[in-house]
Amino acid sequence: MDLFDSELRVIAAAEDLARTLGTDANHTVATAAMDTTGRIHTGVNVDHFTGGPCAELVVIGAAAALGAGPLVTIAAVGDHNRGLLAPCGRCRQVILDLHPDALVAFPDATGQRSIAPIPALLPHAYRHPDAAPMRLLRFNARYHGSVIDGTKTLTVRWNEAHRPGPALAYFEDTDHGTVPVDITSVTAKRLDELTATDLGLSRASALDRYIANLHGHYPAMPDDATVEILRFRRTALDI
Repeated sequence: MDLFDSELRVIAAAEDLARTLGTDANHTVATAAMDTTGRIHTGVNVDHFTGGPCAELVVIGAAAALGAGPLVTIAAVGDHNRGLLAPCGRCRQVILDLHPDALVAFPDATGQRSIAPIPALLPHAYRHPDAAPMRLLRFNARYHGSVIDGTKTLTVRWNEAHRPGPALAYFEDTDHGTVPVDITSVTAKRLDELTATDLGLSRASALDRYIANLHGHYPAMPDDATVEILRFRRTALDI
């Protein structure tokens, strides 16, 4: 997945903080996280024999203390030039439960920067039943106007596990604020069985282009993936 400039800024903030570490063995990892307003929060781990918190947990708490709301991007970087670090299992579970729509930066198999939604880093995971996080519906910036005016009411998602209920429409890599929406239905269907009718397309010929765009957004999605058709409506104007 290509990184937006905003996501690169989060990684850079973690890298900058990590460069200040290295002299204290109790603080060895720096983390940065961006909220839906574009504000970047930072924190470091607290290493202790009793089980001090990882940097990702510290930054989640620091952001919450400032009333940040949902976090959209998280990155952790080690001291002594260790570079970008993937979150540990506990952090993955916490992020999944509290910020299930966050994208997490990590080094891929070649050591290059990559980013993925937290469910992809913790498949078949347990979901804390009492977490009740505010969900985000991520959109490309080009859909801002159509979400605002109510003409866009359907989207297809893969591996995001949405449910009916309130959410915030979030427009990636822009200064647009979030827009409250209500997800009215979630219908699961195999990608290779989608029809133009399922997607509200007026022409059957548009189906192939729609599916090609989905593959562009989800490069790892197989042709027989089960996707979710989300129908939603804007509930208030808050931009």
